[in-house]
Formats: sequence, C-alpha cells, structure tokens
Amino acid sequence: MSESVWILGTHMTKFTRYADKDALDLASEAALGALADGGVTIHDMDILASGTLFQANAGMGQQLQHQIGQTGIPVYNVSNACATGATALRTVIMSIKAGEAEMGLAVGVEQMGKMGLLAGGSRKAEENVYQPSGRYGSVMSVDGILGTETMPGVFAQAGMKYAYENDGVGFEQFAKVAQKNHAHSTLNPLAQYQKEFSLEEVMASPMTSYPNTLLMCCPTGDGAAAAVVIGEEMLRSLSKEQQQRAVKISASVLTSDPYVESGQIQSDVNTLTRNAVDAAYEEAGVAPDDLDLVELHDCFATAELIHYDNLRLCEPGGAGDFIDSGVPFRDGSTPVNVSGGLISKGHPIGATGIANVYEVSTHLRGEAGDRQIEDAKVGLTHVIGLGSSCGVHILEAAAN
Repeated sequence: MSESVWILGTHMTKFTRYADKDALDLASEAALGALADGGVTIHDMDILASGTLFQANAGMGQQLQHQIGQTGIPVYNVSNACATGATALRTVIMSIKAGEAEMGLAVGVEQMGKMGLLAGGSRKAEENVYQPSGRYGSVMSVDGILGTETMPGVFAQAGMKYAYENDGVGFEQFAKVAQKNHAHSTLNPLAQYQKEFSLEEVMASPMTSYPNTLLMCCPTGDGAAAAVVIGEEMLRSLSKEQQQRAVKISASVLTSDPYVESGQIQSDVNTLTRNAVDAAYEEAGVAPDDLDLVELHDCFATAELIHYDNLRLCEPGGAGDFIDSGVPFRDGSTPVNVSGGLISKGHPIGATGIANVYEVSTHLRGEAGDRQIEDAKVGLTHVIGLGSSCGVHILEAAAN
C-alpha cells in the first residue's frame, strides 16, 4: 500500500464556449497536457478515471483512450453531480493507495454551452399534481422551502437562512463575494470571464434569485482539466525535477448527505461539507490557519459565504465579518478563489473538481504568474453537488 500520493502533472483548458471542439477534444487536450506536464505518457498509466455529468453514458474514458492511446488499463467512468471531477481524482487516488496502481490519470470534462438555469436537487418533477401522490406524497413539485426548482433559488435560500441566523450578513456581504472573484479573474487567462465589477455594479445587475444577482451566479460553459497521480515509491524513481514539482495530496475525502430533518425539503449543503473538511484536516494533520489559499465551490455568491463557515475558515456565524475584513481577497491572509472562482472562471460541471486542484497545485509550484500567492505551501479544494456529494482535497508543496 502506498502511504502517500502526489500530483505529478496537471493541466486545464481555458473555460469558455467552444463551437469548434467537442467534449472529447477538450478531454484529450487536458489529458495530454497533464501527461506532458508530468513528463510521462499514457503508457505509464495503470488506471484512467474520467468524469462527466451530461455525457455520463457516453463512455468518455474509453473514447479518450481511442484518442490518446488504448493501453488496456482499467477505465472508470464517474458521474457525481458537481463533485464529478473530484470523484474521478479520488478514484485514482484510492487505486494507488490500495496498491493496484502506481500511477494514474484523472480527467474531468463538460460541454454545456448556453444550457441555462439548471434544476436543483434530485427529486423527480411531478407536473399537474394536485393531490398527495408520488414518492414524496406532494401535492406539487417540491424542491426547496419556497418551491423553487432552479439552482440560484436553492442556494439563495441557503444564504438567506444563514443571514437570518447570524448577524452581519446581508445583501452587501453576498455581493462582496462576487466583487472579489470578478476582480481575481482579471489575472487568470484561463477564466471564462475576466472583467472587474464594482460592488455597486454587482448589486445593481439583474436579480436572479434574491440575494443572487446575475453577476453573483456562475455561468455555464465548456472545459476540461486533468491530473496525473503517482505513488510515493514510483515518484522517487523519477528525476529530481519531477519530484520537486510534485504536489502532495495530504487528504482526499468524499462525503454525502447524512440524514437531517430539514434536508428532506431543502438540500443541506452544510453538514456534508463540515464532515468532509473535518475529516480532511484530521487526515492531513493541518488546521484552517495553515491554509495559504482555498478554491471552494462558489456556484453562487451565497454559497461561497456560507462555506467560509462550513470550511472552518472563520468563527461560527462569522462569515459576514470574514468577507468585510478582506481576509479572503488575494492580498488577505486566507485568499479564496484567486482563480476567479466558478463565478468568473466558469463551471463546466465535470471539470471543476480537477480544475480547482490544478489552480492550487499551480500556486504550490510557484507557477501561477501574476496571480501567484507568495510562498504558498498548503491549499484546500472543495466542491459540492446537490443530491448531495462533497469532495475536499488538501494539497501541500513538495518539501525540497
């Protein structure tokens, strides 16, 4: 059994809308880029895990092999809501830790185009039902306390619940999250949008679902990301340069919803995140104060703010003060979403979990260019998909 695993190579395509490329093209670009970055080839891989949500039945992993090399290795095709990419990565990690592989490739990809507002939760819609029926005994479709069926509404409810229960949280604090991430994106050439907006512009943009305005919501788009994962023993057989650029995966945790009564109506995005991060901190032997940067799941501004609390980045109930203090800005003590986050970087769902790992790994290597967080040594990535699934990874720079 391998005691530790490492990111050897990683790559991310630009997130945008591609009219001249399909999902397989994007997956191939990311996979070949990660292999080249690690100084290895597909022939060195013992396992391939491919994650995509909207082409879950397409056998994307096997299609990818047809493009980059059919070596006969095991292929795992995974689909796990917004945690799809993180789940693909964890699949390779677990295979290496189990001693079944020494090196593997994880790829996440999605082509969404202008897909529009996505439905929230996992419940089957029941149209024109006016008497108790169906799995949930509902008289109308149920998804969220207010009956909304779109993601902005689900996360708006979660944010407003947090604001109701805690002082110092209001429309302005949520808007500051988006202001920050749009500003961060101007330094990221791979971000889907790279435009700065003032706080007033964020607050005055069209309302989607209060308090989330249009500029506080992530866009749909296309993109892919990939990572080569390697075990400790195999890593030590490679060149000194490869070892120096390797990034240690100190923790890898995947959780789903435990039962909570309120979660039967409104998706509980909090408990599984807290469970995941607590297990990750314990596994890695680090504390929130040790983090030099965080890439968390800001599908909406409300989501980022409540996850400050869920990830233990602030005192319980202190997310409003946390954003007001400037701590999560790139020049603060705990920079959050220096990539621009999902709000500006984009959110091709299957790619996001690995794209977050790409971003943190790039900083830990000191290769992030103008957006580099100085002397970054430890970083955390977080994704959550309604249904629900949550993936948390803690990464550390090589101690050379």
